[in-house]
Amino acid sequence: MIPYKDDNPTLTPPYITIFQIVANIVIFIYTLVNMSNIEEYKNIVYSYGAIPSHLLSFDRAQPIHPSLTVFTSMFMHGGLLHLASNMLYLWIFGNNIEDTLGHFNFLLFYLVCGIIAAYSHAVTAPSSMMPMIGASGAVSGVLGAYLLLFPQARVHTLIFLGFFISVVRLPAYFIIGFWIVIQLLNGLVSKGVADQGGVAWFAHIGGFVFGLMLIMLFFGRKRKKRYYS
Repeated sequence: MIPYKDDNPTLTPPYITIFQIVANIVIFIYTLVNMSNIEEYKNIVYSYGAIPSHLLSFDRAQPIHPSLTVFTSMFMHGGLLHLASNMLYLWIFGNNIEDTLGHFNFLLFYLVCGIIAAYSHAVTAPSSMMPMIGASGAVSGVLGAYLLLFPQARVHTLIFLGFFISVVRLPAYFIIGFWIVIQLLNGLVSKGVADQGGVAWFAHIGGFVFGLMLIMLFFGRKRKKRYYS
């Protein structure tokens, strides 16, 4: 199940959303071009990724202060599929949150969700030396906000049925609800597996919950009401 667009028009151009997508793509390409071997790539990831143990102990072993890696890690990705999936979700859902919050407030919202996501992962794996990279935590905050503000918005989704592909329009609450259930299940399964590479499930969960709560705090019952068919 892959969403690719929503029926939820905006009133203002999503400048910040576009900037974030471009920045992530440029940094990904720059990393690939300037990476001569896997060891060099590993060094970059360990230098600028968010390492849980360093985040909680303020260990200065990295080239920059650990608190700054929560920002640098948001713009790094482990592969083309990792980058593409994050940017696809950001493009589908980010423009509406930017339209609602305004450009500057959306930028702050995105970055703060990313910070909370990084520390959510860190507190669940405090001794881990595995660096976390990717925009997933910040994008998860966007999904939480979208779920509250536009639960009935229709999302065009590709459904794979064996060799057949079908396109359906599903409500946002179903798409995002299914997504967060997957995060929760995988997070519970991965609990107790120490220092293992893979997906930082609790970063997704932390970013999502914080994004939902932050939008609820600022808008409450004043959130936009739209009707979808």
